[in-house]
Amino acid sequence: MKSIELVIERIILSSRWILVVFYLGLVGALAVYAVSFLGKFYKMAIHVMEYDEAGMILAILGLIDAALVASLIVMVMISGYENFVSRFEEAEESEGENEVSFLGKLDSGSLKIKVASSIVAISSIHLLQVFMNANQYENDKLLWFTVMHLTFVVSALMLGILEKTVAKKKSSPEG
Repeated sequence: MKSIELVIERIILSSRWILVVFYLGLVGALAVYAVSFLGKFYKMAIHVMEYDEAGMILAILGLIDAALVASLIVMVMISGYENFVSRFEEAEESEGENEVSFLGKLDSGSLKIKVASSIVAISSIHLLQVFMNANQYENDKLLWFTVMHLTFVVSALMLGILEKTVAKKKSSPEG
């Protein structure tokens, strides 16, 4: 009976390598998104003299939004791989300039907070873009965009409070 239990445990532990397919898929998605970013940048660059100030700000906000989404993808790929699949050998071996500072430092709790913070930042940019074009939206749509953004903000705050509470319990002598 013990040998069956060991086999089952090995299968379950080995199944974490299936996650690699998802992380490689995110690498592909990041590459596709980079092409999309270059298209947005090219469009902005060739029309730079046609934009008024608000149009230029909106175009740049679109690029910033894309950079934040790409950073979110990288953060999820790297920390997810490191937390659930395997440690990066390069992080353990490297000292100095090639070292990625957050490798090995993001647990699943801090990853959730970083993801939530990134979502709030992305939502903020989208909301700013909407408000800069407020005349194109009905008031009830503006209200719903704001409510959705505030939902993301409250969710991120609650995750932060929850993570701080859990960390405090872990560090206390009774926890």
